[in-house]
Amino acid sequence: MSVQIDAPLEVVPAAAPDGSVAAVAGAVETVSSHLHPVASYDLADHPRPTGREEVWRFTPIKRLRGLLDTEGAEKGEITVAVDAPDQVEVRTVGAAEARGFEGPAPVDRIAALAVANAGDATLVDVPAEVELTEPVTITVTGEGLGAPAFRSLVIRVGAFAKATIVLEHLGSTVLASSVVLLVGDGARVDLAGLQLWDDDAVHAGHLGIRVGRDAHVRTLTASLGGDLVRLVQTAEYAGPGGEIEQLGLYFVDADQHLEHRLFVDHNAPRTTSNVDYRGALQGAGAHSVWVGDVLIRKVAEGITTYESNRNLVLTDGCRADSVPNLEIETGEIAGAGHASTTGRFDDEQLFYLRSRGIDEVEARRLVVHGFFADIIRRIGVPSVEDRLLAAVEEELAINVGAPASSGRVAEPESETEADEDLEAPIVAPEHVEGRDADDAGHHAFEADDDLAVIAKQQS
Repeated sequence: MSVQIDAPLEVVPAAAPDGSVAAVAGAVETVSSHLHPVASYDLADHPRPTGREEVWRFTPIKRLRGLLDTEGAEKGEITVAVDAPDQVEVRTVGAAEARGFEGPAPVDRIAALAVANAGDATLVDVPAEVELTEPVTITVTGEGLGAPAFRSLVIRVGAFAKATIVLEHLGSTVLASSVVLLVGDGARVDLAGLQLWDDDAVHAGHLGIRVGRDAHVRTLTASLGGDLVRLVQTAEYAGPGGEIEQLGLYFVDADQHLEHRLFVDHNAPRTTSNVDYRGALQGAGAHSVWVGDVLIRKVAEGITTYESNRNLVLTDGCRADSVPNLEIETGEIAGAGHASTTGRFDDEQLFYLRSRGIDEVEARRLVVHGFFADIIRRIGVPSVEDRLLAAVEEELAINVGAPASSGRVAEPESETEADEDLEAPIVAPEHVEGRDADDAGHHAFEADDDLAVIAKQQS
């Protein structure tokens, strides 16, 4: 069942046997609470999660190595190095000055702890109307798995400036991070975030983006390393005409957990957002999570938004969770939609390559390479493209050439797919009526030795 709406709907807790709604209110979260992250620097606004909350239910909290309980604790070591053209100012600012820039606040406990415990922040400032011809490279290097480390970074790009920024993560660490990207009116920014951690690293971070009037922002998030990586990216607009393109790729190996959560707040008219994330999984215990939330506020007339997540399961024993959400408060928009697909190799693609004399192992490698290459090429930074293509090749060399234990690839019906395009007038997805999150646009795929597929999708 679908309904047309022009105001947000929320789940109303059922009354307890004694007639008291309050008795069960704590056990039910509204849809608004799922799609509206609480933005606050105050730790009291971010209680320690239990794992039952919607925004934490996929995260293996026990593997966070104490990142949720580090207020005032001993701090680990982390190195931040910035290589920037001469026009860029790089300096350390106090916590109060960093907050004075009025960027997006932390949306979860770990990000709030990152700001509180980091103390000072690193400011990378690109002046207005400056067009950089070389990228700004920020390298974060972990110094070991001791006490958790904390990092606070503010990137400010002035009006009508043009900049490319590469934020790379290397080494071994337990890290909580907060990054704020402030983009001035009419500016153009490309930000590539590379998670190239050692296999034992744990990283939970928040990237908060504010897009200026008529500005264009493109982000690429590439997660290829670490034991557990949980990245939250939020975007909002400072005025009409802003555009953001959020690209992502991840390659999940055995027992690795890579989680990406995105929230786009269309809080201004005639704004645009486009999300395209792609992931591949191989090895027993590999687990990916992608959650894409888009809020279209009542004032956001004439906006366009689309989000897509595609997952390719390469071996048995993997799990991919994909949860696209739309919350729509106005029907006066240009268009909105989402797509989520999860499956094994496409038989037709493999047949095409095999029919041209390419052996099965090489054919499988080429399919995965092409799956990621389309995303990598869009960032437009040759040095980053080369590094990511090489990193993908290293992942492919592990065992992508080995077929699943069943000796066959998936049949077409093994793919779980949901594709929804909305044109005005807007019809709200059913999850706003109070369906359980598992049944509201959540697509889960598990592969075991019998190629079993467990999938729940919006009807």
